[in-house]
Amino acid sequence: MNALKPSFYEQDTLQLSKTLLGKLLIHETSAGLISGWIVETEAYIGPIDQAAHSFNNRRTKRTEIMYGAPGFAYIYTMHNHTLLNVVSGKLGNPEAVLIRAIEPVEGIEFMIQSRGEHIHQTNQLTNGPGKLTKALQISNAQYGHPLFTKPLYIAEGKEIKTVSSGPRIGIDNKGEAKFYPWRFWETGNGYVSKKLGSNFENNLFT
Repeated sequence: MNALKPSFYEQDTLQLSKTLLGKLLIHETSAGLISGWIVETEAYIGPIDQAAHSFNNRRTKRTEIMYGAPGFAYIYTMHNHTLLNVVSGKLGNPEAVLIRAIEPVEGIEFMIQSRGEHIHQTNQLTNGPGKLTKALQISNAQYGHPLFTKPLYIAEGKEIKTVSSGPRIGIDNKGEAKFYPWRFWETGNGYVSKKLGSNFENNLFT
């Protein structure tokens, strides 16, 4: 499977968030290949987005990669969980797309082992940003990795017929940004994360 070319990531961030849906996220590990269709994303448009780490062009060691070229991995830890983002936007304009959920394709048994717990339903494997990175063995060690080169990369996938959008999850304290409809997902896909009242973080990460 060939990785998408670097030019693919030169799209507008909101458009990239939608066109990433259906693409195949692949990690080639020593134990074998593991992959999944991307079924949910969130856009973060740094300078104007209060929910983004780079809001008002805030520049730190963590966000430095966002100021570079698009198509690289911006990875950080939140609540002890690793989150994978794709750097987007033009050079010097810090934007990113969070990969929020995937539908497993290859290496499902390996994903279960990587999660290190008993999974009652397969659709609980990767239906959240912290779940999918654990399942695919993605860690902070891949911070800055170009997602158009192996072993961690994104390739062409399947066609998504219907895309839904709505407010992003878990940013209730970010002013008007919490209302921006910058979360995109494949309509009806069972691996899309759900906000379930006060228990929604359990669904995202456990």
